[in-house]
Amino acid sequence: MSSLTPVLRAEVHFSGHVQGVGFRYSVLQLAKGYEVSGLVENLPDGRVHLVAEGERSEVDDFVAAIGERMHGYIRKAERSDLPGPRQHEGFLIR
Repeated sequence: MSSLTPVLRAEVHFSGHVQGVGFRYSVLQLAKGYEVSGLVENLPDGRVHLVAEGERSEVDDFVAAIGERMHGYIRKAERSDLPGPRQHEGFLIR
């Protein structure tokens, strides 16, 4: 997929007990099973920020898989979706 092809970009802020529990590493491993690019990072306020880009079905399934894998740690997930050109190549922890 070209970087100019419009994709869905979902930004999700996870709160709860999401830092220091392998959350970012688990997200990175899950990303390998989906056609998504983006990043996952800890925020200073204790939340984890996820950016996932790709076709809507891939992004939706990926975010759902994170919720299933980490459900015991997530208290709240706030998601916003934006269409636009791809901004990330690959998936990384920041």
